[in-house]
Amino acid sequence: MDVVKLQKQLVDYRASLYHEAFLDEQFTQLQELQDENNPDFVVEVVSLFFEDSERLLNELAKALEQQSIDFKRVDAHVHQLKGSSSSIGAQRVQKVCITFRNYCEEQNVEGCLKCLQQVKHEYSLVKTKLETMFKLQQQILAAGGSIPM
Repeated sequence: MDVVKLQKQLVDYRASLYHEAFLDEQFTQLQELQDENNPDFVVEVVSLFFEDSERLLNELAKALEQQSIDFKRVDAHVHQLKGSSSSIGAQRVQKVCITFRNYCEEQNVEGCLKCLQQVKHEYSLVKTKLETMFKLQQQILAAGGSIPM
């Protein structure tokens, strides 16, 4: 595939991520911080988000399996996940976290378990979408093109 087609594909794909509310303007701001001195900035930040999110999701699953659930601890993990998803613009993950925190406040086990499944699902979707976008960017660069903004 030629560079121009790949670039158009990337532009359309990225637009769909905003249109489908996977990403918000925070991701745009993150991209604006990337420059020739730090060309992998966004990939590095998002990779850290992936690592942190997977750790937090595992901690949440363990905390919600306990006989006596520590809702303050669960809420602290959800708060952290909400903050990190917000910082990269992962809008749908962030929105589920808001609902999740409300269930923590109510100490609603069923609501928390439901939100854990939802947040895992939204996280998995945004991770796949971002990985696809990064692969497209790599293909463009490998073909000698530049990444369109």
